[in-house]
Amino acid sequence: MSADNPLPSIYSSPLAERYASRAMLELWGPSRRYGLWRRLWLALAEAQRELGVDIPEEALTQMRANLDNIDFKAVAEYERRFRHDVMAHVHAFGDVAPAAAPFIHLGATSCYVTDNAELILMRDGLTLLRDKCVDALRSLAEFSKTWRSEACLGYTHLQPAQLTTVGKRATLWMQDLVLDVADLEHRIATLPFRGVKGTTGTQASFLSLFEGDHAKVRELDRRVCAAMQFAASIPVSGQTYSRKIDAQVLGVVAGVASSASKFSGDMRMLAAFGEIEEPFEKDQIGSSAMAYKRNPMRSERIASLARFVLSLEPNANQTHAVQYFERTLDDSANRRLAIPESFLATDAILVLMRNVVSGLEVYPARIRKRVDDELPFMATEELIVRAVRAGGDRQVAHEVIRGHSIAAARAVKNGAPRNDMLERLAADPAFGVPLEDLQTLTDPNRFVGRAPQQVDDFLTEVVHPLLANYAASAAADEVRV
Repeated sequence: MSADNPLPSIYSSPLAERYASRAMLELWGPSRRYGLWRRLWLALAEAQRELGVDIPEEALTQMRANLDNIDFKAVAEYERRFRHDVMAHVHAFGDVAPAAAPFIHLGATSCYVTDNAELILMRDGLTLLRDKCVDALRSLAEFSKTWRSEACLGYTHLQPAQLTTVGKRATLWMQDLVLDVADLEHRIATLPFRGVKGTTGTQASFLSLFEGDHAKVRELDRRVCAAMQFAASIPVSGQTYSRKIDAQVLGVVAGVASSASKFSGDMRMLAAFGEIEEPFEKDQIGSSAMAYKRNPMRSERIASLARFVLSLEPNANQTHAVQYFERTLDDSANRRLAIPESFLATDAILVLMRNVVSGLEVYPARIRKRVDDELPFMATEELIVRAVRAGGDRQVAHEVIRGHSIAAARAVKNGAPRNDMLERLAADPAFGVPLEDLQTLTDPNRFVGRAPQQVDDFLTEVVHPLLANYAASAAADEVRV
C-alpha cells in the first residue's frame, strides 16, 4: 500500500464499510462480545461464591475492575499458542485479574460464554431492529395520513385494478411492519438463556463443585440468568442451546427484510410509473452515462440486501439439522458469519427504509393522468346500469361497451393523448346516453371505497397505540454510500 493508494489491501465487509449503522456494528464488535464473556465469568464466580465456593472477594474485585480492559494483542498471542479462543481469553483475563485466575471459568465449558453471549447479542440486536421498524412506521404513518384520500390505480396481477388511495397503499406496508414488530417483541420476551449447563448439558461439573447438592446447582443457574437479565434459561441443552433458536431468530430477522423488500419493489415500480419517487439528493448522480436518470438506488439496495438476508434464513435450519447428539462443531464458523451478518444487513435495510419513507415525493398530476387513462374502463358496471335506465338492453349495452373499451385501449397504447371511451359511447346511438351523464360517473372518489376511512381506522386503532409504546428516535442514521 503506497501513499498514492491509501485503500486497505485486505478485504473488509461492505456491511461494515458501507451499510450498517454504528450501533449495530458496535453490538457485534469484538469489544462488546468479549466484554460479555468477562461479565459472564464474573456472574458465574459471584453466584458460586454466594453459594459457598471459596472464591476471595479480591478475585471478584479485580474481575469487576477489568471487564473492558481487554488486551487483544495478548489474546491473539494466546490463541496462536493454544488454538482455542475461549482459553485465550481466560488467560488474558487472568493476567489482569490474577487473584481471579484460579477461578475464572470454574466448572464451565466454552459454550457457557460463547452461547450465552450470543443470546444476549441477538436479544439486543432484535431490540435495535424493533426500534428501527418503529421509526419506519412513524414516518409511514405521517405519509399515509397526508395522502389518505389521493385516489390512485390499484393493481392486481400487476394489471390496473379498482382504485385505492396513496395513503391506503401505505397502510399495506405498515401492516407488514406491525406484524414484524409483534414478532420481534415476542422473540425478545421469550428468548431463553443457555445458563449454566456444563460440558454436555448434564451440569455434572457443577454438581461435583457443590458436592452433590442439586438445589445449589439449580440456584446457580437461576442466579446467573438473573444477573444477565434473562427470565429463564432453556430447560435442557446439550453442550449448546438448541440451534433451532437461531433458526427462530433468523426467521424473524428475515421477516423484517422481506417486508422491506416488498416495500422496495412497490417503490421501484411506482418510480417507473412516475407516481412516487424516493428522495434524491442535490448532487446525487443517478447514472455515470445518462445524466438525466434518477435511479431508485436506495430501494434497489434494500432489495439487494434483503435477498442476502433471506438466503441466510434456511442456513440456520440446515445448521440445526446436523447438530448430532449433544453438539458438533460444524456450526461454529457458520454462525460467526450467518448470525451477525443477518442482523447487520437487516439493520442497513431499515436505515435505508426510514430514509426513503421520510422523503417520499408524490406526483399527484401523474397519478391522476394514469387514473384518467383507466377510469372509464372501471366504470363499466355503472355505465351498463345507466344505459338500462335510459331504456336500453343490458346485453346490447355490454357488447357496445366491450367494443368501444377495446378500441379506446388500443388507441391509448398507440399514442392517443387520453382515453376517449366515454365520447365513443356517447356518439354511439346503440348506447343512448348523453356524454354529460356519463362524465358524472368518472369522479375517482366514487371508486376508492372506504380507503380513506380505512387509513383513519388503521392509524387510530393499530398504529398510533403501537407507536405510543416507544419513544421517537433522536435522529435518523446516516445513509452511507
